[in-house]
Amino acid sequence: MTVQAILARKGRQVVTMGPKQPLREVCETLAEHKIGAVVLIDAHGRIAGIMSERDIVRALATEGAAALDRPADAYMSTKVVTCAESETTDQVMARMTTGRFRHMPVVREDRLIGVVSIGDVVARRIELAEREAAEMRAYIATA
Repeated sequence: MTVQAILARKGRQVVTMGPKQPLREVCETLAEHKIGAVVLIDAHGRIAGIMSERDIVRALATEGAAALDRPADAYMSTKVVTCAESETTDQVMARMTTGRFRHMPVVREDRLIGVVSIGDVVARRIELAEREAAEMRAYIATA
């Protein structure tokens, strides 16, 4: 299964913010949309970074509540690993596992077109395994 298939099911809506938004607003956005990360887009529409719940916890642990008034770019992850729609769930899962992150922006021609999470990838892998098991049971039953 490809990233394109995941996006076809879940949709391509992506919550984005600017890197200068206060961390407090990032927290509010994550809570409002019930998501675990937000992609931060620069003035040219390119990915500047990504801010996850983990980044926020680190900021609060380091600076306390004062971090909430600082801009997101003070804490965002700037080495954003992206993928293409043509990549497989196996490829994406391997990169997420190796990099120890849970959200991966999907890009086409350097433009953000979606986000996949480890939950999306795992759900599709489980679905595929269950389908293969059902097909194997059906094949055995007819043999």
